[in-house]
Amino acid sequence: MTRSSRPGAVTAVVCLALAAVVAAMASLNVALPDIARDTRATQTELVWVIDAYSLAFAALLLPGGALGDRFGRRFALLAGLLIFGGGSAIAMTAGSAGQLIALRAVMGVGAALVMPATLSTITGTFPPAERTRAVSIWAAVAAAGAIVGLLASGALLAVFSWESVFGLNVLLSVLAIAGTLRFVPESAAPEAPHLDPGGTLLAVLGLVALVFSVIEAPNNGWLAARTVVGLILAFALLAGFVLWELRQAAPLLDPRVFRQRRLTAGSTTIFIQFFAFYGFTFVFLQYQQLVRGHTPLLAAVEVLPLAATLIPASRLAPMLIARFGMRPICVSGLALVAAGLALLSRLDATSPYLAVAAGLLVLGAGMGLATTPATSAITEGLPAAKQGVGSALNDLSREVGGAIGIAVIGSILAAVYSANVDTTGLSAETADKVKSSFAVAEQLPPPIPDHAQTAFSDGMHISLLAAAGAALAASAIVALLLARERETKQARHTGASAGSRATKSLALSENRENKEK
Repeated sequence: MTRSSRPGAVTAVVCLALAAVVAAMASLNVALPDIARDTRATQTELVWVIDAYSLAFAALLLPGGALGDRFGRRFALLAGLLIFGGGSAIAMTAGSAGQLIALRAVMGVGAALVMPATLSTITGTFPPAERTRAVSIWAAVAAAGAIVGLLASGALLAVFSWESVFGLNVLLSVLAIAGTLRFVPESAAPEAPHLDPGGTLLAVLGLVALVFSVIEAPNNGWLAARTVVGLILAFALLAGFVLWELRQAAPLLDPRVFRQRRLTAGSTTIFIQFFAFYGFTFVFLQYQQLVRGHTPLLAAVEVLPLAATLIPASRLAPMLIARFGMRPICVSGLALVAAGLALLSRLDATSPYLAVAAGLLVLGAGMGLATTPATSAITEGLPAAKQGVGSALNDLSREVGGAIGIAVIGSILAAVYSANVDTTGLSAETADKVKSSFAVAEQLPPPIPDHAQTAFSDGMHISLLAAAGAALAASAIVALLLARERETKQARHTGASAGSRATKSLALSENRENKEK
């Protein structure tokens, strides 16, 4: 372990880097309507603009964490920030949806190096007494970074064009690089095993095939041969990844670690809550602007009630866990996430803001309660030499959940919108454009924009209910996993106590026999 003489500065710098890559996951959602108008992007292309970043981010997190473990977490942090900032700078010049998608993928590569390096720097440089507090701050920033990014982007869009959102990424990258060079010590695990290119390739191909098939499903049809074959291929590749890793002496991610129920419960919690959250963000920010007619800044400001409960709940979570245990806190958090999404699914063009705020307050409280215990369960489940991969596993659960959540929820939204929008009286060509893009529909004369708003609201209802159902199912799974862990611990404790009593009894018996002799 490498100690730092400035632990507060180290925490601030790694959290700034973390905020930059987390904010980029969500901040562009505020600009989607403007991007759609300028580039004529379809609903499916808008999903790709957001998910290209998430997919590259998620697919390369494990090798990114392993690279940091082996060659230095400070080195990985600096390299990632350079790639992320450079991709953002070039994206400011993009003129089409295709260019944006490609550059967002480049940014995701950089983020995959940055995010695991931030948490593993904390776990690799802080002693246990300070680590819990630092991890709780990290978790709060990871959860709240998206909200801060939305607000900053909304403020920029009130004055500048959507390209300025990428300029914010550049500024944050420069500041984080300077702070890293000044304050962050190098830490690594030289004994960490060699990289696993075969496992990396299988994981990347499997995730790409899965997300691609889901995003393109509304265009191709959910039961079309292309979609079905793509999903089968994705699951075959991911199954191949598991089998490959089981046979490696030094796997990138040993699937056997999921035998630890706390780690599995933590991963499940992180996966589902960010599946729901990033999918919700993709839908909700468009709803605020396209259906309710709000400006980007107002749309972002109206998300603040989520942060108002998320940050205090995440800071309160360690104390609650110490008193009540991990199981009730994680389960309650996921249940609140489901309840918040269910409330938000009922919104339409005429809903009062009080209804919006109520759903956001519940959703934020649930996320705050669930994030900290889940993160700690993952990082505590692996040895010190694997903290980079442990950090990456936490981030992988988050980013894969987010990428798949955007893909699934965005695809449900696109499919329901396309099926429900009324295009009566339009030519076949115009009708196809309206069905593929809300931005096209809103530029046509009445009543087409009104029909599009209704269809979009229908899509939001169904997609957010699907997310709520996933969160509710996850709460039941986590409750079961942690209940079994508690039963196992009790059985071991009972067995150990019985063994101890038997040993003492045997010793007393032998003493009596010796005295009699």
